[in-house]
Amino acid sequence: MLDEFYRAICCEFDMAEKDIELCHPLVLAYLGDAVYEVFVRSMLVKREKLPVHMLHRRSVGLVKAKAQSDIVRRIIESLTEAEKDIVRRGRNAKSGTIPKNADVTEYKYATGFETLIGYLYLKRDYARLVQVMTMAVAGCEDYGGKAQISIKERDGLK
Repeated sequence: MLDEFYRAICCEFDMAEKDIELCHPLVLAYLGDAVYEVFVRSMLVKREKLPVHMLHRRSVGLVKAKAQSDIVRRIIESLTEAEKDIVRRGRNAKSGTIPKNADVTEYKYATGFETLIGYLYLKRDYARLVQVMTMAVAGCEDYGGKAQISIKERDGLK
């Protein structure tokens, strides 16, 4: 389901491989932030029968800078060297903004995570994108540990 959605959007705004490689990390992070948000919201709506304000609170727990910083530190060893380089590029990008609700280090790691998500999305590597996002939400404390997506459910998202 999500695969079809991502594919339809990417086909509409196709980018050449070399253009993706040359994208500024903050542009990738900008896109990655939105892609991850859609993934988290879709997962919560599918799994939880809650009022909207509770869905929002749970999604914020997974998408805030601190959570994303913790995620990238937890999954970094599961990433390929190329993916680690993308995270590093995002982490080291100078944003020119000061985060309101996170310290600078958390913000930089969160930006690295979002950069990776944006990169995988633009490359149309949907299987890996869903795999990384599934690893990201697996066991997140802010979601009470219920965020793990089973292999069967993940394959249904492909």
